[in-house]
Amino acid sequence: MSSADPQVETVVDLDAIAHNVRILRAHAGDAAVMAVVKADAYNHGAVQVGRAALAAGATELGVTTIDEALELRAAGITAPILSWLNTSDADYAAAIAAGIEIGVSSTAHLRAVERAARATGASAIVTLKVDTGLNRNGVSAGEYPEVLTLLGRLVAEGVVRFRAMFSHLAHADQPRHPVIDVQRDRFVEAIATAKDHGLQPELVHLANSAATLTRPDLAFDMVRPGISVYGLNPVPDISDADLRPAMTFRARVALVKRVAQGEGVSYGHEWIAPHDTTVALIPAGYADGVPRGLGGRIALRIGDADYPNIGRVCMDQLVVDLGENPHRVREGDRAVLFGGAPGDPHAQQWADLMHTIHYEIVCSPRGRVVRGYSGQAGVV
Repeated sequence: MSSADPQVETVVDLDAIAHNVRILRAHAGDAAVMAVVKADAYNHGAVQVGRAALAAGATELGVTTIDEALELRAAGITAPILSWLNTSDADYAAAIAAGIEIGVSSTAHLRAVERAARATGASAIVTLKVDTGLNRNGVSAGEYPEVLTLLGRLVAEGVVRFRAMFSHLAHADQPRHPVIDVQRDRFVEAIATAKDHGLQPELVHLANSAATLTRPDLAFDMVRPGISVYGLNPVPDISDADLRPAMTFRARVALVKRVAQGEGVSYGHEWIAPHDTTVALIPAGYADGVPRGLGGRIALRIGDADYPNIGRVCMDQLVVDLGENPHRVREGDRAVLFGGAPGDPHAQQWADLMHTIHYEIVCSPRGRVVRGYSGQAGVV
């Protein structure tokens, strides 16, 4: 260990990413796989994860914003990239120039894409996102005929290339929820209506991670997994897919010290030493993505043992009780807050304690947290 090793870091296992993509490909059957790498790949690093996913057999990448897509292009990724969440004043010209597929959710969005395409003199690649019941992004049923009429005219003029149609599920983590079938039927109907307008999509896609793992009937031409790419199962009680968590969140022990019986630890002295003990100071706190509400409720793994957090989680640090093993931990040792190795605390455990989802947990490490990588998948 060098003096340059970060105090607090996430380490992303790219071989785990590749493994998960291969698992998802098997579940997808004949459908292609779009790996969703929005939000900097759920805080795992979009460029590195994108390369690893493509090397493992994903054929496309999905992001929300045009800036996210352009970052991937700037890194030399040439695979199809879909961007689906932009305002009407987004830089569609830059997207068109970079060959980014643009998700359109309204007439206003499509007209903005049209203006950019006419200004640049290049055709835009357009995908329709249709709202089938999630009622977030996507063309509404009332506006759909107008969008199709405009799109048909633009396709005829060569202003745009109509590549795909997609939608997003509201209850995918409940695989037999009746709304899923309602959304599927509305999606199929929307595809048929587009064809009635003379618009034939090159491919259609609906399934997210949960649907990819549990509803093969929704695979269509491509599946669009996100969280499962990172080794976290959105339906752990239903699917036993062999996914491997890719992110390890860890910090180096900053200090080991004795605390006498009766002394309190951390703000408010919510923990009082019941006997003489030894504690370790971990330089990670809520500014680094450790929720303050976890104070006194989690354990960290140091070496091959788990040590309980005691007292409040502070902005920059937390404390663990070494108990009967004070000589097994030294300054500089690595403490795993959550990870993917056997025996590591799991992001799902934090999520359960915070009454949230593991998506939020892996997106939390930030600020001073340094991201690194292990494995060889996708590395160039």
